[in-house]
Amino acid sequence: MDIKTRKKIVLVGERVLVIPDKNQERTEHGLYLPPGVKDKEKVMGGTVVQVCPGYAIANPNYIDQEPWSTSPKEPVKYIPLQAEAGDYALFYRDQAAEIEFEEEKYFIVSHSSILMLVRNSEFSDDSFRLDTTL
Repeated sequence: MDIKTRKKIVLVGERVLVIPDKNQERTEHGLYLPPGVKDKEKVMGGTVVQVCPGYAIANPNYIDQEPWSTSPKEPVKYIPLQAEAGDYALFYRDQAAEIEFEEEKYFIVSHSSILMLVRNSEFSDDSFRLDTTL
């Protein structure tokens, strides 16, 4: 019996899994960038694929749980991260771990290493304005 098992990435802590931009191997004008030049870049971007549940904190209600309680409480609660799957993240390259999983290149990035998130969301023109005046 030949059963194929599918591997799954499970992130630990407050980390985010990012697929790097494919077009970072070339400049805006189509020139190829050698690996040495790409490695010197301090900031990198990519699409967030997976996010951990968040920062783990102790559940204060777990201690007070009676043994006969019918609704068990979890010993840990999570504070969710800002990043969501589908966001575009800019992060510090030197603080990310580069991995290859099933022939795909990924970066595991600590949430604190993310500089900015770009999220596609629907909003009216009046609900969000970027103030560029100094």
